[in-house]
Amino acid sequence: MNIAEKLRTSGLRPTRQRLALAELLFAQGDRHVTAEELHEEAVSANVPVSLATVYNTLNQFMGARLLREVAIDGSKTYFDTNTSNHYHFYLESEGRLIDIPNSELKVLGLPQPPHGTEIKQIDVIVRIAEAG
Repeated sequence: MNIAEKLRTSGLRPTRQRLALAELLFAQGDRHVTAEELHEEAVSANVPVSLATVYNTLNQFMGARLLREVAIDGSKTYFDTNTSNHYHFYLESEGRLIDIPNSELKVLGLPQPPHGTEIKQIDVIVRIAEAG
């Protein structure tokens, strides 16, 4: 499925800016990117967009379930192109997220959610540092 079809299937109109940002996001396979990093990539690729447009587009992509948000300490937000249930290592020295395959981590003994609610997603971030 091409990028325009992916956007249409998700309920988004494939505007020029959405197409350009989606191409940057999804052409490289699964990845984690901040809005600022994507904006820098867009500028380098001569895509004329503001940082505000990048944020708006990323939020639209999240609403369409094309991206998953991963927040670190409430101060840094990454957008993950892999929307499946999976977990992350966070390499603090580089500010980099690395996927942990589901087969390597099991979450057991979940609490019962409050009445009228359900568990939507479980986020696990394992912080790592370089050895030594």
